[in-house]
Amino acid sequence: MSRYDIAGSQAALQPGSEEGVLANKLGITRPDDMNEAELVLLQKLYFEVLRDHLPPGRISVLHLRRWHRRWLGNVYDWAGQYRTVNMSKDGFPFAPAAQLPRLMQIFDTQYLTRYTPCKGMNTEQLVEAIAVLHVEFILMHPFREGNGRISRLLADVMAVQAGRDLLDYSCWETNRSAYVAAIQKGMECDYEPMKIWVSRALEPAGEGSVGGEG
Repeated sequence: MSRYDIAGSQAALQPGSEEGVLANKLGITRPDDMNEAELVLLQKLYFEVLRDHLPPGRISVLHLRRWHRRWLGNVYDWAGQYRTVNMSKDGFPFAPAAQLPRLMQIFDTQYLTRYTPCKGMNTEQLVEAIAVLHVEFILMHPFREGNGRISRLLADVMAVQAGRDLLDYSCWETNRSAYVAAIQKGMECDYEPMKIWVSRALEPAGEGSVGGEG
């Protein structure tokens, strides 16, 4: 049903969805309906975070978990919690679920502490900060669903902290294979390819877009 390959006990599907939708509180059985519900809720989250709850200082994993819970808490029981299932995509495995508490602690103390807050950063510093955090977060994929969208919210919050507009992710979507390759280069601690895509997304050619895959 999913674009992910799932192993483990938390792979429950919604009855009547023909294995197309995760088990949810709303009883949604159609993928299109779930996508629409998630998008509407994501737009609401963006409005709340960027207008009313923009972190003035360092961003932490508690912010990320809180955003995920506020976004999907009315849809999924596990919103805001780290996944307990192992996941891979197109043969590429994400971090083992059992390692996520430790890895997210490292992400918090070694990465978020170093690269946020972004106030006062110049463009080069901001590009590096967003690229590194985006790659490391996506490689972990800490949540059962919505990792790509939470990672983009993180990038947008960082940009706003630095006094910039939201990122325009359309170039990532239209060059998906190159974007994925840039993420995978992060396995070698090579963030240069991702910096290119972050730089393009930060260009003031258009307005940032909410949503995206993941």
